[in-house]
Amino acid sequence: MIVTIVGAGNMARGIGTRTLTGGHSVRLHDRTPAKAQDLATALRQAVPGADVAAVDADAATDSDILVLAVPHPAGRDIAEAWHGALAGRIVVDISNPVDFTTFDSLVVPPGTSAAEQIATAAPESRVVKAFNTTFAGPLTTGQVAGRPLDVFIAGDDDTAKQAVTDLVSSAGLRPLDVGPLRRARELEAFQFLHMASQERLGLNWSSAIAILP
Repeated sequence: MIVTIVGAGNMARGIGTRTLTGGHSVRLHDRTPAKAQDLATALRQAVPGADVAAVDADAATDSDILVLAVPHPAGRDIAEAWHGALAGRIVVDISNPVDFTTFDSLVVPPGTSAAEQIATAAPESRVVKAFNTTFAGPLTTGQVAGRPLDVFIAGDDDTAKQAVTDLVSSAGLRPLDVGPLRRARELEAFQFLHMASQERLGLNWSSAIAILP
């Protein structure tokens, strides 16, 4: 399948690496085109024979899955701006709406989530929450201590969730369907706790959540 990743940061690198390793094609878009070009070059070097290219905004939505690998609220803003082009498309939100100035709260109102706000902004798209509980470093390698990473998946469209599940499985990761899109509220709160507790637990940003069988 063709997967477009919007954003060219560390999470885009991790998801791009896993997607290419799974045998899929990757298209990269960033508001700074040079960043997308640089990441495409890096991914081609990391995964020989990879089908990866930087694309402009007009081509970004022409894919099987579009991953919004950008911080909140940028994903919501992109969804609102592109809502027409995203009609019927599978859109993956990976964000965690954390107040990064204090690490003391989420910035979405109670009873909603970043993923649900994206779904409201682009109501004809099929929004899936995934990858928000994985950190970029382990995601690039796909495992921690020899164990595959768990990827929690939430969404209201079963076909869209299955497509993301297939992508995750092909990438060597373990998909876990946690239910409807409203479960993104718990996933975002869960990762907020994980992020906020790193220093107290003596961990760092390269750690990752893994559930024992």
